Amino acid sequence: MQAHWYPGHMARTRRMIRENLKLVQVVFELIDARIPRSSRNPEIDSLLGAKARILVLNKADLADPPQTRAWAAALAAGGVPVVQLDSTSGRGFGKVPRIIRETVKQGRTGKIRGMVVGIPNVGKSTFINRFAGQRAVPVGARPGITRGKQWVRVAPGIELLDTPGVLWPRLADREAGLKLAATGAVKEEAVETEEVSLWLLGWLKENYPGALKRRYRLIALPADTGMLLEAIGIRRGLVGPGGQVDRFRAAVVLLKEFREGRLGRFTLDPCPK
Repeated sequence: MQAHWYPGHMARTRRMIRENLKLVQVVFELIDARIPRSSRNPEIDSLLGAKARILVLNKADLADPPQTRAWAAALAAGGVPVVQLDSTSGRGFGKVPRIIRETVKQGRTGKIRGMVVGIPNVGKSTFINRFAGQRAVPVGARPGITRGKQWVRVAPGIELLDTPGVLWPRLADREAGLKLAATGAVKEEAVETEEVSLWLLGWLKENYPGALKRRYRLIALPADTGMLLEAIGIRRGLVGPGGQVDRFRAAVVLLKEFREGRLGRFTLDPCPK
């Protein structure tokens, strides 16, 4: 998969994170609960240094619950507080203020300032809006909505700095790139939609064949993922003149339904034993 995903604003974001670290006492690192390993920027440790951190497994409503619990335990074993959240519904938010106050010592002003970081489309702005109880920052289903830094008062004595999503310049792991693309962390223009959908179909077919059968009312799954994609296209009425299936539109439908949780709750990164 060839993904050109590191536009100039991401380099500016890295600089912005470094420059503003001195203004905050804690960093919320948001990761996608469906891909806890693949959605962690490998540069983040060097960027944040020894700054206090809280890991947020966001979009937990879309991930496999036992896997999310396993990942939370594994990550917390490293000594960093971990919270499982669904920023859209607000499930899990009751624990956040307590975790902040347990993690951060208040300064002389009694105020706590934090920074929210993570890859694109991991739900940073939704997290802040849910915390603030209002639409304080713009959100969208596409990566790249946030472009500059924004301070938001989310609770009495707590302010958060929203930052644009930042990926990393080079990706050596092709499978991690496909997982990022499947979950929507990479802009559609940067990836081959059909290639991503075929990989996802192969993964679902191997791990959750029943989910595909139920969703698309298929008695049996074709051995070939290309034929499976066409079967989905037929089920969705994406057939043109001459009976030809529009594979691109079928791929778009599959990815959309996967990202919205219509196929089920899946964790693409298995938790290490």
